[in-house]
Amino acid sequence: MAKLHRARARPDASAPTIWLVAALVTTMIAMTALAPRAEARAAPESFADLAQKLLPSVVNISSTAVSGRGQGGLQLPRQFEEFRDFFDRNRPQQPQRRATSLGSGFIIDAAGVIVTNHHVIEDADEITVTLHDNRTLKAEVVGRDPKTDLAVLKVESAQDLPAVPFGDSDAIRVGDWVVAIGNPFGLGGTVTAGIVSARGRDINSGPYDDFIQTDASINQGNSGGPLFNMAGEVVGINTAIFSPSGASVGIGFSIPAAAAQPVIGQLRQYGRTRRGWLGVRIQPVTEEIAESLGMDGASGALVASVTEGSPAEDGEIKAGDVILTFAGRDVDEMRKLPRIVAETEIDKAVPVEVWRDGKKITTTVTVGELDEGNKEVASADPAQDAGEIGEHSVAELGLVLSRINGAARKKFSLKNQARGVVVVGVEPNSAAAEKNLRAGDVIVEVSQDEVRSPEDVDRKIDEAKEAGRKSLLLLVEGQSGLRFVALRIGES
Repeated sequence: MAKLHRARARPDASAPTIWLVAALVTTMIAMTALAPRAEARAAPESFADLAQKLLPSVVNISSTAVSGRGQGGLQLPRQFEEFRDFFDRNRPQQPQRRATSLGSGFIIDAAGVIVTNHHVIEDADEITVTLHDNRTLKAEVVGRDPKTDLAVLKVESAQDLPAVPFGDSDAIRVGDWVVAIGNPFGLGGTVTAGIVSARGRDINSGPYDDFIQTDASINQGNSGGPLFNMAGEVVGINTAIFSPSGASVGIGFSIPAAAAQPVIGQLRQYGRTRRGWLGVRIQPVTEEIAESLGMDGASGALVASVTEGSPAEDGEIKAGDVILTFAGRDVDEMRKLPRIVAETEIDKAVPVEVWRDGKKITTTVTVGELDEGNKEVASADPAQDAGEIGEHSVAELGLVLSRINGAARKKFSLKNQARGVVVVGVEPNSAAAEKNLRAGDVIVEVSQDEVRSPEDVDRKIDEAKEAGRKSLLLLVEGQSGLRFVALRIGES
């Protein structure tokens, strides 16, 4: 023992490293034992208790119409085709009426308020709700919103109906367990389970796409049904599937509860949606555009044009601004801005942070109410100067440009109010050609300054070079409207 004590007090100088490593390892083991461990949740042994609790709140929805779209009747998967004659013979005959849709829904209020998809009850003359106990009730439409594919129905019942609450869809993570309940192929009361496969999916179904993707089996007839978390809360509304066969291949999409709840609340209160309106046309910020504007990275929504008389114009937002935050919410990418604006309270003054002239500035905008009739208004200018179309080559951009005059207006069918320089030629395989610039496009601005002649464009190229920039930002008006295009200088 005495030797051991001395060895500790005076370790051999020839092996200090071993002593230090041993001490370090001992410390790390002790810290690991004390640190909290992040362990993955095990798969539930059964979903039976959850299903038993939730099934009564999910309903089957069928709609009928004298005329309309759709195939009607019970839609069967291919493996059930041999039974089609049986179903056809035993389906009740309804002269001059046909089923246009079979779908699902769920009860959110014991008084008989039901949520489903708009496309489930679209064009319906009559809507029937079948409860879990097989009671059937006639439903009336409280409100519908095609843009988010949501609808709210109301049924009258002598007893309170079993309702389910919404959960926090923002809290769910990729890999979390979820359960879908619905009416696939008219079979009713079907429970499937899976995980959240992805979030924030844009499937190009509308301007507010932000879907949850799941591999829980969703088929035709599941539309409008709920997607539950393990607490029995609705975190999504099953809406679409990706499938070459029409049956589930493990890629289904649900509207997040966070996006659906404000719409549902408005439909219940007003019978329609009341969305915020800003009055801008926007486009994505690419790496080239970000570099040309002196931004650190590609983010935000680039304002291509501002509607006359809009909240954006009143708030002094300008074409060429990049909106970085709106009402305190980050705009990481362009497609987030429409959703943020739509969800903002109408008539509320909110701060908007934009990137302009190489720096961040903040302005205030009072949000308007979106009106589907709002159109961009352009001021008319009947001035028509004469002249011939000139050709000025800008080799560094791969463009041939001309002033706008009477001859150019006539040849390219330009509007009277068109201002800038017109593209009369594009070099093949140039950067301009890759960005789909074409003869007849009008370059309105270069580096956020108006241009009136091809020489103005040359001058802006020289300025960009002096500033060390490799790209030039053009505001171009073409057949599809105004858009910003970033071109690399010298890549012709």
